[in-house]
Amino acid sequence: MLREAVESVLGQSYRPIEIVIVDDGSTDETPSVADDIQRQNGELVKVLHMANCGPGLARESGRRAVTGEFVQYLDSDDLLLRDKFELQVNDLRRNPDCGISYCKTRYRDPTGNVVTDAWKRTGETIRTLFPSMLLSRWWATSTPLYRRSVVESVGPWSDLTNEEDWEYDCRVGARGIELHFVPETLLEVRGHQEGRASDNGVADPSKLASRARAHEMIHRHAVAAGIEPAVPEMQHFSRELFLLSRQCGAAGLVDASRRLFELSRESSSSHHWAGLDYLVYGAGARVVGWRVMGKASEHLDRIRNLV
Repeated sequence: MLREAVESVLGQSYRPIEIVIVDDGSTDETPSVADDIQRQNGELVKVLHMANCGPGLARESGRRAVTGEFVQYLDSDDLLLRDKFELQVNDLRRNPDCGISYCKTRYRDPTGNVVTDAWKRTGETIRTLFPSMLLSRWWATSTPLYRRSVVESVGPWSDLTNEEDWEYDCRVGARGIELHFVPETLLEVRGHQEGRASDNGVADPSKLASRARAHEMIHRHAVAAGIEPAVPEMQHFSRELFLLSRQCGAAGLVDASRRLFELSRESSSSHHWAGLDYLVYGAGARVVGWRVMGKASEHLDRIRNLV
């Protein structure tokens, strides 16, 4: 998939471009493929080989190596359509107050079928990342084109191994950076049978711990952006914090479970109908422990799903 992703960059109608491929300690043929691409394209392509350190730090290594006015992150799963750079660069130059241009994105499923509707919320005009990002991550990492000044002001990617992209988006959102929407399909996100590296965050305790840390950081970004507890998107995120708290408890991540529970309660509106849930769950956790309460909640969720 790496060759196809790079070809989609080389095929862009916009020039000049530079390409930085980061090999994050791959154990398959990726390092040799990356080196072969570099040999074929000379100075246009730079390859960085590094020990496996996670997607965020890999992107950060690439970010530090680029020199251009605009920055495009690209996962090897995805393909840029031919006019992405040209339309988005022109978009940003026409709108100097905007720091990010984003576009419609389409999804190709593992069988090769293309979904015609815009993927997630990439077909909507959204002016800032907050509060909408609290509902869900509504674009792909490859959807936006950034001004380089924006990525420099936001700071480095974190060392999170799961949901590092969502945390980064919300850090951008906390700065109130204005978005501009290009109503053209300029990116294809490709699904594949084995799933993406960020999948399966509940079954794997290490990924669950990373998700817990990411959610804590996202909450801080939302507070920094001035998102009040009564805002519907914050209410949604509060409930997600509560769910993740229970999942962490069931996995034995007691400290994370306790912290997420407190954040959820703090960010929930005092008028929330589920206030009793917090009272009962918190009291139970203090009596029988966070792990037991998490396991009990997990069991109840399974029963509800069967009904």
